[in-house]
Amino acid sequence: MEDLRKRLILALSLLVFIVFFGTIGYMGIEGWSFLDALYMTVITLASVGYKEIHELSLNGRVFTIVLIISGVGTVTFAVTAGAKLVLEGEFKEIFGRKRLEKKIKELKNHYIVCGYGRMGKIICRELKEKHIKFVVIEKQFRPLDERGDMLIVEGDATRDEILREVGIERAKGLISVLPTDAENLFVVLSARELNPQLFIVARAGEEGSEQKLMRAGADRVVSPYHIGGLRIAHTVLKPAVVDFIEFATKSGNIYLQMEEIAIREDSKLAGLTLDECGIGKDLGIIVVAIKKPTGDMKFNPTFRTAIKAGDTLIALGEISKLKILEDMTGSRR
Repeated sequence: MEDLRKRLILALSLLVFIVFFGTIGYMGIEGWSFLDALYMTVITLASVGYKEIHELSLNGRVFTIVLIISGVGTVTFAVTAGAKLVLEGEFKEIFGRKRLEKKIKELKNHYIVCGYGRMGKIICRELKEKHIKFVVIEKQFRPLDERGDMLIVEGDATRDEILREVGIERAKGLISVLPTDAENLFVVLSARELNPQLFIVARAGEEGSEQKLMRAGADRVVSPYHIGGLRIAHTVLKPAVVDFIEFATKSGNIYLQMEEIAIREDSKLAGLTLDECGIGKDLGIIVVAIKKPTGDMKFNPTFRTAIKAGDTLIALGEISKLKILEDMTGSRR
């Protein structure tokens, strides 16, 4: 498409040059006025078949032949390039839309990210790092080159038809990071009604919005300003702790990661203690906490602590070892 645009610009530049060349030529050879010379040049290049507005001299006729030979090809090239650009752009938009709809229809257990601003871009980057399927809803138009391989639907995320278009009935979770709390509230209300089982995380900007979003149906509410303030305070008061948390949770870290690993019903680790599993002894993984299905969190479990189906292990260790543990628990299915 970019190459076609360059060709169109070249063709238009040549066309302007030919028109200028023809106008100046008639003015100089025949002594015509600017308007008469321009009119003669245009009807000659357009091949409309009108007769000369003034009788042409021998030199004028020779110049007209040269103008026709050099100009008609340029006009044809310009028209062809313009038509091709328009048609290819329309076809690309139509087929691109069809491909997008097809890919979205194939999605299942995916996440929906509402808003592709500063926070939305960070969230999408983290999801891509983990190879998690997701689709973005963004109201403002963005060029295709910003999308990369992401699925982006242009529309208003507060509208039910847009949420249905991105497969909310089949989605696993929704993240709403729109600019205002009112928009996020509308999204949460709509999403909860369309999919009661959906896991919803919403952004809260103003103080007091957290409770409203929770009452509307959000499972988790995150306040960037509150978290940012705490982070700054902890950076001053406990810099080593903050450095460790950053190191352990940053995506792309090849040495150490903190992950949550679910224990399925059919997991071979269910019913065993941490010591019997060999998580620490064989894999060198530290189980920081165990989250129960009820939501209770057991911190710093001992080696005698039993793992039960439905538990979620908060584990810290090398990425390769964590993948082994995920295979053992069956959480990577």
